Amino acid sequence: MKLVRFLMKCANETVTIELKNGTIVHGTIASVSPQMNTALRNVKMTPKGQDPIPLDTMNLRGSTIRYFILPDSLPLDTLLVDDAPKPKNKARKESDRTGGAGGGRGGPRGRGRGGRGGGRGFGGGGRGRGGFRGRG
Repeated sequence: MKLVRFLMKCANETVTIELKNGTIVHGTIASVSPQMNTALRNVKMTPKGQDPIPLDTMNLRGSTIRYFILPDSLPLDTLLVDDAPKPKNKARKESDRTGGAGGGRGGPRGRGRGGRGGGRGFGGGGRGRGGFRGRG
């Protein structure tokens, strides 16, 4: 199980979060996104070397979070159980067949150059030096 999935299950838990800039944030988790963006309620934010600031709500960008300090009363054994349904191989193979060729974009498969020339470098399809195609 990914650790972010674990944090997503910790809604309504009161935690302390330390940010990369040294700020300490104490509050109740409202939600956590897959990018670890965290929404908190009843927040007390303490910037490094300053007095605490009470806030009703706060959103934290996941990339600014250094770590979460979880409460000791958190039932880790039940939260860490991976209850997400795993796709079965048979169902996955059948869905691959129904998609058709071209990856859902309507065009042919692959990344070929199509038609003439079109690549970078020398010998650009008889259009002089460098293979410049221009507009039109």
